[in-house]
Amino acid sequence: MPDHSTYDYAVIRVVPRVDREEFVNVGVIVSCPAMDFLEARIEVDEPRLLALDPSLDLAEVRRHLATIPAICAGGDSAGPIGMLPPRERFRWLTSPRSTIIQTSAAHTGRCEDPRALLEHLLATMVRPPAAPA
Repeated sequence: MPDHSTYDYAVIRVVPRVDREEFVNVGVIVSCPAMDFLEARIEVDEPRLLALDPSLDLAEVRRHLATIPAICAGGDSAGPIGMLPPRERFRWLTSPRSTIIQTSAAHTGRCEDPRALLEHLLATMVRPPAAPA
């Protein structure tokens, strides 16, 4: 049986109007320290966001969302946060915020392949369900 490693994940949300508390899931962050894995993927469904707030500046939202995968990758280009160890970057990214870009609470599990897990989470938590045939 393959080894399973502990992971944490959080769903990335855009909350166009924080006062209404409505949101659209737009990505996922997965951290698996045992496999030296920290990655985020973003998939923005613009029509869903605009349904919540037609005046939302999508270019600005995309610009801010792009910082999340960069921080996960780390290094100088990610600024001071990018210089932190991966586990600390995950905790920084998932700390509670009251801005339009937020994350869910972090959830824990065990997996064999964090990349496959990331794809599964995107399919189940971010992408709209497929219409029945």
